[in-house]
Amino acid sequence: MADNAGMTSADRVAALRGAPLLDALERLDPLSPEAHALDVNALAEAVNPRDLGRDDFRRLLNALLRLAERAPAFDLSKVEPARFATLVSSASRAQLESVVAERPLRERVLAEIFARMGSHIRPERARDLHAVVHWRLSGGVGEGGYDRYETVISHGSCTVSRQMRETPRVTISIAPADFFRLITHQATPAVLFVTGRIKVKGDLAFAAGLIGFFDLPHPV
Repeated sequence: MADNAGMTSADRVAALRGAPLLDALERLDPLSPEAHALDVNALAEAVNPRDLGRDDFRRLLNALLRLAERAPAFDLSKVEPARFATLVSSASRAQLESVVAERPLRERVLAEIFARMGSHIRPERARDLHAVVHWRLSGGVGEGGYDRYETVISHGSCTVSRQMRETPRVTISIAPADFFRLITHQATPAVLFVTGRIKVKGDLAFAAGLIGFFDLPHPV
């Protein structure tokens, strides 16, 4: 009790875990001293999706996005790559599907993942490569019911666009939940392909080795 008496409001929030932490984040004023004293990576570390219900991972991400609207320190881009990978990889398929079922949240999470691709390219491996990949994420609002992203790997760099500007070497169609599993090392392209969870049009050999051009963070 003495220890609790000496704790600040921010300390009390930071000490919470699981659903009580989500409740506190949903009530938190982003401009309050308590919010200012919190670290988004510490918050991400305090939440284990395996201990939460189906909709709680969605609640966490929505709470962070709400806070980030007025306090940029809470933006998903501030979450360290390995910590972000841990959050996603720890979430169940049902939790991930709850996230992507909410349109604004789906767009924000996918945008964050694709935005990080450029920083994870392996320049030494992609130095002599120029290849365009079109991604089609099912359940979207674009043509054919897909959200589309274009990644251009060119001479050691990777750029991302929502506009399909170039002829692709490969087009990959995949559900968002399986895409999350792929980029967090929870599934391989080969396994997804043989189970019918990923469809590839174009250079199959290149698609099979595509992940190798990226140094994707491993969950911690």
